[in-house]
Amino acid sequence: MAYHEHTDHRYLRNLRAGAPDAVKAFLAFDQEALKGASKVISRKNTELMAVAVALTTQCAYCIEAHVLAAKAEGASAEELSETVMIASALRAGGSFAHGFMAMKFFDGASDPETTSSDVAPSGTA
Repeated sequence: MAYHEHTDHRYLRNLRAGAPDAVKAFLAFDQEALKGASKVISRKNTELMAVAVALTTQCAYCIEAHVLAAKAEGASAEELSETVMIASALRAGGSFAHGFMAMKFFDGASDPETTSSDVAPSGTA
């Protein structure tokens, strides 16, 4: 048994059995968000956005499904490459931008007007 297997989708039946209404609602939402009739974003761009999000969330199943869907919608290797790099830049950018917050907490810790309750203890979010 491997962590990610192509046959894992068969366990959807277990989710359906345990939470049928939630699964039905999720699948309907997913379908509407990705393929709804009123969408104005092209299918190709929708799939490239889905690839970027899948790379960021690191869902192996979603990466495979949305890369293949983007390719089927006419995405080129260059478009996929740019998508990968955009997702990489934004993921790294999140750490960089949160560094501002880290510096703010650090500066606040030495500010006499900042109480210890204003700054999260080390190791907590």
